[in-house]
Amino acid sequence: MPNKFSGKNGAKIRFCEDIVADVKRDYAERAEMRRSLESSWQINANFVIGNQYCFVGADGGVQESERDYYWQEKEVFNHIAPLYETRLAKLSRVRPKMSVRPSSGDADDIKTAKAAGKILNSACRKMDFGGKIGVATEWSELTGSAFYKITWDASAGKKIGSVKGKDVFEGDVRVDVCPPYEIFPSSLTAGSVAECESIMHVKAVGVDEIKRVYGKKVEPQEIEVNCFPSVLSGGSGLDFSLGRRKRGNCALVIERYTRPDAENPNGNLTVVAGDKLLYYGELPYVTGDDNRRDLPFVKQDSLSSAGAFFGISPLTRLIPIQRAYNAVKNRKHEFLNRIAMGVLAVEDGSVDTDTLEDGGLCPGKILVYRQGSVPPRLLDPGRVPSDFGAEEDRLLSEFISLSGVSEIMRSSAIPSSLTSGTALQLLIEQDDTRLSSTAENIRSAVKEAAKHVLRLYKQFAKHTRLARCVGDDGETELLFWKASDVDCDDVVFETENELNCTPAANRTTIFELLRLGLLHDENGKLSDDMRYKILDALGYGGWETTRNLADVHRINAAKSALLSAEQNAEQNGGEENDE
Repeated sequence: MPNKFSGKNGAKIRFCEDIVADVKRDYAERAEMRRSLESSWQINANFVIGNQYCFVGADGGVQESERDYYWQEKEVFNHIAPLYETRLAKLSRVRPKMSVRPSSGDADDIKTAKAAGKILNSACRKMDFGGKIGVATEWSELTGSAFYKITWDASAGKKIGSVKGKDVFEGDVRVDVCPPYEIFPSSLTAGSVAECESIMHVKAVGVDEIKRVYGKKVEPQEIEVNCFPSVLSGGSGLDFSLGRRKRGNCALVIERYTRPDAENPNGNLTVVAGDKLLYYGELPYVTGDDNRRDLPFVKQDSLSSAGAFFGISPLTRLIPIQRAYNAVKNRKHEFLNRIAMGVLAVEDGSVDTDTLEDGGLCPGKILVYRQGSVPPRLLDPGRVPSDFGAEEDRLLSEFISLSGVSEIMRSSAIPSSLTSGTALQLLIEQDDTRLSSTAENIRSAVKEAAKHVLRLYKQFAKHTRLARCVGDDGETELLFWKASDVDCDDVVFETENELNCTPAANRTTIFELLRLGLLHDENGKLSDDMRYKILDALGYGGWETTRNLADVHRINAAKSALLSAEQNAEQNGGEENDE
């Protein structure tokens, strides 16, 4: 990307140095402002992987606590990880099917909206958008928030030619999932991306990649980080070991996206790496409403927080319970160890204590003690207090009440006290209700990201493209389109209750509709289109490829007849105009 600056060399150098210094200062202030949040995210991640004896030290880093006594039990009884996995499994159903609503009832608008919906679904399948939603949900459940960065990649897509020995591609939309470690907003009290004046995206990138993208050579930096997974792994891996580590052969790329204002009506994008200014110019993407340039970010929260930019992770409220549960279980096991091993009382000087300390009172042991002294004896250990078991049960119930995951979801078992099918169905619906807020946040983020995708196609897809999609009758269609065909971006969902749409529930609903005859046509029969939709809903959508040859000929004949009718109509219209 070329720099949008012209002037004499000396003025240009001073300008670039001032911009770089301003961006670095701004980044340092935002990083310091957000430091406490990073510590809480790191604690969440450590508890998920089982490192549950960690805490935030005075320097803001994650440290590990030591044993008070050498015999002290410090085992981990991890209940946070299965709750985290259960929530992810439940939320993995939130994969809404999207379509585009026409701007009016006009036939042309309906046709355009239908084409835009097919273009959107084709793009989502090509970029594996469902997988990206899954990665974003993992981050939002772990830290509270995740971000989609929707940009245009000029080096993607099919090759269309070459200019001066360099390949030219048609370009395509790129969706990246950014963990919150990489995002630095202008204000932590902004409720959404739309309320932020600017957002920084900071990430460690290899110097070779910087050279390829920006055409400038940057000296590698030794970046020292403290449990910074985005810098260490560059992706979504859970690499959260304690301590500081360094990563070389890379540089920290700082991208600052500034919203349009009176001075900059098209906004501003500044990219800095090391001591060099890589890009300075207006915002490149028209992704806002009313064809305005806007920030290319979409935020997805697990639980929204009023007056805060970053969301809340449900794991945060479970950490105190997990600490208490570990303490109860360990103290209980220490008590059991005392009962099993015993505590030996000996008179001073009566026996060789070193021998007893090494071997204890093993079965068949010959114990020699001083004549006239009191023989060694085991003290009465008593019994494990019932309070341990009661407190353990109370903590387990608090896990369920605070996590939004019920006993049915966690253990995949029906309580023995529940015998009514209606009561079981009501309980399952209540479980879905507790996750509905998170599911709605996912759907809202997906809808906003889909709008960004369509708007980028409208901005950059100037040449005719080919998209493969599935028609209403299950037949594979090849759609030729370009930017003018994407005239509407009012994305809506075809499904709204993915949490309740289990395979068994879908089959039951479909069979009930068939029994009532609501899916039949006016002749009381199932049409071919409806038959395909039913098979698709039942999970047999691939059966449309088993059509016999007669059906294929029939469809092709119908298409040929329709094409001939259109050509004849055009010719007759032209002859009338000539007359």
